[in-house]
Parts: sequence; C-alpha cells; structure tokens
Amino acid sequence: MASYKIIVPDTKILQRVCGTNDSNLKLIETALGTSVFACGNELSVETEDSYVTERFRFIIDRMLDEISDGAPMTDSDLVHSILNTGDFCFERACENVKSFEAYSILIPGGIKKVYPRTGGQALLVNALRTSDVVFATGPAGSGKTFLVMAEALRLVLSHKKSGIVLTRPVVEAGESLGYLPGDLEDKINPYVRPLYDAMNAVLPRETVKRMVDSGLVEVAPLAYMRGRTMNDSVVILDEAQNTSREQMKMFLTRMGEGSKLFITGDVTQIDLPSRTPSGLLHALSILRDVPGIAIRELCADDVVRNPLVKKIIQAYDNE
Repeated sequence: MASYKIIVPDTKILQRVCGTNDSNLKLIETALGTSVFACGNELSVETEDSYVTERFRFIIDRMLDEISDGAPMTDSDLVHSILNTGDFCFERACENVKSFEAYSILIPGGIKKVYPRTGGQALLVNALRTSDVVFATGPAGSGKTFLVMAEALRLVLSHKKSGIVLTRPVVEAGESLGYLPGDLEDKINPYVRPLYDAMNAVLPRETVKRMVDSGLVEVAPLAYMRGRTMNDSVVILDEAQNTSREQMKMFLTRMGEGSKLFITGDVTQIDLPSRTPSGLLHALSILRDVPGIAIRELCADDVVRNPLVKKIIQAYDNE
C-alpha cells in the first residue's frame, strides 16, 4: 500500500501537531478514516485513496501554517476548526471543486500561502475566482478584506491583471480632503490602512513598497473616480456601507474591459447621516439576482481574530 509522508523538521511544532498523548492525531484519524503514523520527524498515512491523501495534506499544512503564525487558539481548538472547515468546504460548500488546494491563495513572491479558515471564507474565495463583481459583507474580523486583497495580489503578481486600485469613501471628511496635510496619497492613506495591512501580511514590505511606487497599486478616493474607466484591473471598494446610492452606482459603472470589482463592507457599521441610505444595502437588494455578480455574506462564525471578538459580535447581535 502506498505511503504519503510529510516531514516536520521542527520537533516542537511536530509535538503540537500531534497533541498531548497524540490526541490531535486521533481526531485527524477519525476524520480521515485511516491511521496516521508519527515516526521521527515524519507524519504519514498509508492509503491508495487520493481523496484521503489530499485531506491529510490539507489538514497538516494548515496546522503547520497556523502554529507558525502564532494562532490565538489552543492546538486542540485549532485542529477542530480545521477539520470543520475541511468538511464544510470539500463536501458541502463547493462540490464541483476537486481539491482542497483550490481554496488556497498562492501569491507569487508571497510570505505564505493563504487558506480560508471557515466554510464561509471558502465560499468567498470561490466567488472571487469565478465572478467579476463580488460583494463581501460581514462583521469585523471575518476575513473579507484580507481574502479580497490576497486574491487581488495573486491576480496581479501572476500577471492575470495589470494593477490594483484601492478606494474607500471618506465619510469623516465629507469627501473633502483639501484641508488635510500632504498630497492626495498622504490624505487618503489613513483610510486605506487596513488594505495596506493586508498586503503587508502576505508580502514582504519591500515588495509592497515597490508595487505602490511603480503604480501597480493605486490609491484613489472614491470622490475622484468619477469619469474614469478601470480596464484590466482589480478594483477594491472597502467600507462600502458608507457609500451613498449615487456613489455606489458611480463606482460600479467604472468597470472596464477585463476588470474585477471586489466590494467589502459591514452593514452593521454604517456611519452615514441618518437620512442618507447606504449604497451597499441598496446594491445588495437590487443586484442579488444579476448573473455574473456574487454576494457572499459572512457572519460571526467566520470571525478569525481573537476569540473574544466573536463573542462581542454575538452579544451585540443578541442585544
């Protein structure tokens, strides 16, 4: 019978993967339906089933990535989370996808491969790959901005798109940035900081700087996009819940040949004046059934920040 092996050079990480008294390996064995062997610095399964091999590789690779990144949860909670994600993704969420690898985002020159951590995130990655206009909504910490940016970087650095345009409504300044110090980029940068943070999490800082300096990544206030046409680009609108109806329509009609539009927002954090309806809510209601447009709504279960964030969101939802 064929054996598939994964080498884990760091013995401390290997011990964490295995768990106390191999408790994690026993959970993985139950999920795979076959034995997992630990010998020296190797983990292995003996099977002729490529599906089992793929699941085994996915689970161990995810654990190694999360442990190396300093995952905030315990090792036992981590393996439970990964197993639940795997079952949801592979068997229920997207039956047409043949491999767990289809859910990972490999960015050329990136620091690490990006994996969805929940079923909802996996569905979002699938939508980003298959649709030209994607609305991603959800609470803070649900990973929408991070996954959108990772996929945009993958498209550009693999030469499938020519550039990234980042934009965001500047509600606090009433879209009037003139009184702020510095040039236009200096004025808008504080508002797109989360997008830069996402880039820096998956790429070396010098690569990010080089992309910005060369124009591969452009920052543009939403108010300055009127009259433009975005061709062969990935255009990301962040904090879209703070757009007006007119701004959202203007943004969506900037889409040019070969472009993708990724729109993110949290409909529970609308900062618009009370009499100004949200352009995001309006767009979600009228575009839901338009072919080629995908809407993915993440929830508290998709929050992957500190576990307390999920509890805070649930407390506010239940208020």
